[in-house]
Amino acid sequence: MERLKKRSDYLIVTKAGQRFFTPAFILQVYHRPPEDPARVGFTASRKVGSAVERNRAKRRLRALARQFLTPLACQGTDYVLIARREILTRTYALMAEDLQKALTALHKSNKI
Repeated sequence: MERLKKRSDYLIVTKAGQRFFTPAFILQVYHRPPEDPARVGFTASRKVGSAVERNRAKRRLRALARQFLTPLACQGTDYVLIARREILTRTYALMAEDLQKALTALHKSNKI
């Protein structure tokens, strides 16, 4: 999967995309033309904690995306994973379950 790198791409997903809330993270999804590749981005604000904690949160999000989001991602879709404070203490198995539920719910709502 490609990465979202520009702030403008993140802003488009935030304004026009759908959201799914879990205790550890927020998943935002924005659908683009189907011939475009799937892209993913990660954020962790200062609300998550210190720089060390934010980096740990983003590492956990990248690991989740690599293992679970890549096989389930749809072409032409942007995914943004936003870390929440709970990500530092929640187990990886529960976060994986949350991500799979979020993806199925968001994909069902768009009938992909």
